[in-house]
Amino acid sequence: MRNKSPLIVIQMELGLMANFTYVVADPASRKAMLIDPADDKKSILNKIRDNALLLSGILLTHGHFDHTGGAKAIASELNIPVYLSAHEAKFYIPNCPHLTFVNDGQTIPLGDLSIECLHTPGHTPGCQCFLINQNLFTGDTLFVDAIGRTDFPGGDPKALFESLQKIKQLPDETMTWPGHNYGATPNGKLGDLKKSNPFLASARIEDFLHINE
Repeated sequence: MRNKSPLIVIQMELGLMANFTYVVADPASRKAMLIDPADDKKSILNKIRDNALLLSGILLTHGHFDHTGGAKAIASELNIPVYLSAHEAKFYIPNCPHLTFVNDGQTIPLGDLSIECLHTPGHTPGCQCFLINQNLFTGDTLFVDAIGRTDFPGGDPKALFESLQKIKQLPDETMTWPGHNYGATPNGKLGDLKKSNPFLASARIEDFLHINE
């Protein structure tokens, strides 16, 4: 799948836990995907309509309720697929129609663009990031100044450390779009986060586990 077009990114802070919900779209075809829809169907669908976009699917970084609250209602109304990692814990699989499981490295077409699914466990067993044209949507794996918690059921700090090492292999110019506004800015270049985020800067698991205590 070619990646020639720039990416439209609409970042919305919605829901009771102030999640970042994203609409991403190919400007040529106006086809769009919704990432981690909070429980605010009206605001989300109004934003998509106001930007003249055609929603073709929903991408879930993981199964926690604050990231999946709007998936069932929107998928039901529009009859579109919902993509979740095949590695997600059974107790985090949302009750919504058209659920489609994806694996690490799998790609999903979006007009003239391609979405790559990157399995990044640690916050939950099935956490994943979505890479689109040097834009990385990290959910609760990585925030601008922090990382997702690992003390919930299914959390694993050692797995999260390895996931961060995987993310660090991406180009410094990669724009990082997190699942919550935990930082000085709502998004940032990965190269800057490698320097400013102490969890991402940790090269040794011992250091990472120490600051993650």
